[in-house]
Amino acid sequence: RHNLKYFDKMRCLRKRSAVSFLGILVVCLLFMNLYIEDGYVLEGDKELIRETATHQLNPERYVHSFKDLSNFSGSINISYRYLAGTPLPRKRYLTIGLSSVKRKKGNYLLETIKSIFEQSSYEELKEIAVVVQLADFDSAWCEGMVQDISQKFAHHIIAGRLIVIHVPEDYYPVLDGLKRNYNDPEDRVKFRSKQNVDYAFLLNFCANLSDYYVMLEDDVRCSKNFLTAVKKVITSREGSYWVTLEFSKLGYIGKLYHSHDLPRLAHFLLMFYQEMPCDWLLIHFRGLLAQKEVIRFKPSLFQHMGYYSSYKGAENKLKDDDFEEESFDIPDNPPANLHTNMNVFENYEASKAYSSIDEYFWGKAPSTGDFYGIVFEKPIKISKIKVVTGTEDRQNDILHHGALEVGEKIVGSKKGRQCTTYLRLGEFKNGNFEITDVEHKVLFDINCMRILVTKSQKEWLIIRSISVWTSQTPNQ
Repeated sequence: RHNLKYFDKMRCLRKRSAVSFLGILVVCLLFMNLYIEDGYVLEGDKELIRETATHQLNPERYVHSFKDLSNFSGSINISYRYLAGTPLPRKRYLTIGLSSVKRKKGNYLLETIKSIFEQSSYEELKEIAVVVQLADFDSAWCEGMVQDISQKFAHHIIAGRLIVIHVPEDYYPVLDGLKRNYNDPEDRVKFRSKQNVDYAFLLNFCANLSDYYVMLEDDVRCSKNFLTAVKKVITSREGSYWVTLEFSKLGYIGKLYHSHDLPRLAHFLLMFYQEMPCDWLLIHFRGLLAQKEVIRFKPSLFQHMGYYSSYKGAENKLKDDDFEEESFDIPDNPPANLHTNMNVFENYEASKAYSSIDEYFWGKAPSTGDFYGIVFEKPIKISKIKVVTGTEDRQNDILHHGALEVGEKIVGSKKGRQCTTYLRLGEFKNGNFEITDVEHKVLFDINCMRILVTKSQKEWLIIRSISVWTSQTPNQ
């Protein structure tokens, strides 16, 4: 009995020692987080961080039970294994989710993570969290990837902005003998069905980490300061209803959601996991929540860079031709009333040219003196203006002869307001117009802007985009 008491006492001491050790470790990591500045980590410190991340932040036995607390009927109870990183200490503005599996050819995950961090400023890094789900059932591959990620991105792990997770195979539904919709081969059905489940689990995990969530693939390149661009777009949509904002036209790359919608989306993907590919399901989800139209912004902030698909290593050369590496310079387009005296074709109304969404204004053959007018809600200072007419498939529907003017001194009622005087800033060339340093060329606060047709044309006119960049607003 004395021996048993002695061993029990020793076990208790060991448990207490272990708890104390873990407590000290957490405190040390927090202090390291406070003092580590990205880009200023000394080489000796980097080596220490790599060792710490590799040995202390990868406890495969550390399992975090996560329960979906949404009001959606039925909850998803899953145990997530943290392979690197720890639960976030605070809520962020944006979570970036990636799901990755072993590929037969090529692996782009490390380059994708690198692009996310390198294209973000230090201030932006404070507002993001990156969650990587290793969704392959090959444990050796997962261990190897965790080792590589921990060594290359140790300071981001310690800083609490990078987490690597895994869901055990036991939590997955049946993936064999599924319905072969669209006459897809059985292995293709299994691949895309598992992918739906992968994303459902990832979304479920990320539901409470931030205000917004963006979905990426594991072979993506990001544009410079993409977070600032995303924030600018979200601010511009304040007060309007949306479910999905799209920052790439490819698949499910760059699809942005409110985090409060993630539990429902996770349930949706699980319910229909064997029916169709993920990108198709995302379209249905958006429509079911009453967003019928695509809300896609240009330039695209994310580009597909992989050459080989994760499905059987097949070639995948898809590229987004609207992607711009330096897309930080997104226009402001302040609130305004839009009107035209041109004959509008169907529902291609004036408002669609002034939006950053991928839409346009389309008018029937304009005549001399016809115009497209913009009356700003408040007088503004403008730094830059850019107007693009025509589209790739309608290259002749451009403004062949036209000018751009800005005006002041508004008269008229609310519906019929217009400026009394205008100043011409220049002529259109090859259907386009662009001018910078407007605030140095225009001495008054601008109330109006208009595109004026200076010569009749037989071709119809597409105004693809009108972009306005503001400088300091008046009286500020």
